[in-house]
Amino acid sequence: MALGSLLASGVPDVLVNQDAHLPADDDLEATRGEIEALGVRVFAGPLDVCSAGSVDAFYSDVLAALQRIDILVNGAGTWARREIVDHPDELWDRMIDTNLNGPYRTIKRCMPGMIERGWGRIVTITSTSAIVGAVGAAAYSAAKAGAQALTRCVALEGAAHGITCNTISPTWVDTPLALRSVENQIAEQALDLSVKGFRAPILESIPQGRLIKPEEIAALVAFLCRDEAQGLTMEDVRVTAGALN
Repeated sequence: MALGSLLASGVPDVLVNQDAHLPADDDLEATRGEIEALGVRVFAGPLDVCSAGSVDAFYSDVLAALQRIDILVNGAGTWARREIVDHPDELWDRMIDTNLNGPYRTIKRCMPGMIERGWGRIVTITSTSAIVGAVGAAAYSAAKAGAQALTRCVALEGAAHGITCNTISPTWVDTPLALRSVENQIAEQALDLSVKGFRAPILESIPQGRLIKPEEIAALVAFLCRDEAQGLTMEDVRVTAGALN
């Protein structure tokens, strides 16, 4: 496998009622430095998974810098809370385009090289929302469910070529995007609550009484990319701390 790591930045303009976390350039550079300190070559560049042209350009730049792509992790995601009766079409399209079409575009470009070399790992971050519905989460849930179906098909197509394809579906993860979502919901609903107060019933619904840490998801991704995980494909691994959703 090529020794390399990819960092991507750059997304479309955020729509009204869309929750998105856009890392600052300083954050990107800090992460690049941490990875390079481990002795790994790093390529960092702009990527808009909603744009086929951007994905093409990023893919070409990666190959020029690192020569090959053996592992693809689809982590770009966005969220919106809107009930169907007043759901803006543009916001619906953005949820589908980012959370479902994005993985389609990246997998389509990366998979041929994996097939040629007889080895590949594809992991897409989905959500428990793909299985358990929620009021106001139709677009997000539909997109994540679609990403799981896409994964099952890709896993079958790649099985004979040494490629595995899986999804990881967490419950609430303690990320900047989750914080932004809570802050936006408090503002939109004019709730007399702090972030801590909003999260209280969420934590009560989780048997372990905590949010999932990003490091836990990263460790699982790393395991699914190991040779020892060859037999794990077409799976959806749920990380819920015991919660039902």
